[in-house]
Amino acid sequence: MLAACAVVVVITLLRHRTAAEDDDPSETPDVIEYMTMWIGVVYAIVLGLAIAGVWEARVAAQDHVQAEALALHEISERVRVYPPDVRDGIRSDVDAYVQHVVKTEWKTMAEHGRVTAQGDQLLEKVRADVTDYRPKSDFEAQAYQPLVDQVTAADQARAARADSTGATMPGVVWFGLIAGAVVTVGMVFVLQIRRTTRELVLAGLFSALIAFLLFLIWDFDAPYSRGVGTSASAFLDLFPHLTG
Repeated sequence: MLAACAVVVVITLLRHRTAAEDDDPSETPDVIEYMTMWIGVVYAIVLGLAIAGVWEARVAAQDHVQAEALALHEISERVRVYPPDVRDGIRSDVDAYVQHVVKTEWKTMAEHGRVTAQGDQLLEKVRADVTDYRPKSDFEAQAYQPLVDQVTAADQARAARADSTGATMPGVVWFGLIAGAVVTVGMVFVLQIRRTTRELVLAGLFSALIAFLLFLIWDFDAPYSRGVGTSASAFLDLFPHLTG
């Protein structure tokens, strides 16, 4: 970036010094408006890509939560074919895991950007309950493999949720977004806006729009921890008895 700026400045100074005496710069078109337009266009593209990236990450985070909750719900429903003691034990462990995720782990994700070791242990207990049981009839045997598959699906969704807890935008991208905002808003002053009400209002709205878009990117950047982050409603919808 510094090299590109240096090359442009050096070439411009050399051209100015080597220009002929009868060279009239006023005959060439003013490039300020042209540069301003292209700065705005390039920055708009960068903002659009950044918003699309963080929105896609947020939607993916929602999908991970939904997939995990659905898999756990399927486990609770499919174990109805097992004996009452086995069925109730598995359901109790699933409820304990869900309750831990909603009431404890979600707060840890929001504050520290990670899942908890206790959550791993509770899910492992659900896995052990399902895989260690030996079906005693053909009907139970038919339900065994789908239950194992659902445990695997829940584990994969949990791993994906753990990978999505942190920020998705690298620091270098934030540097570009903030520097671009400064340059783009700064071009308003380069054009020497007048103090008319209309131009002041437009300049203010333009700056406010860029600030809002940057805030939107920042808010969506961490899917589980900021203002409109992904919630645990998928777990609560499928396990309503745990809302108390």
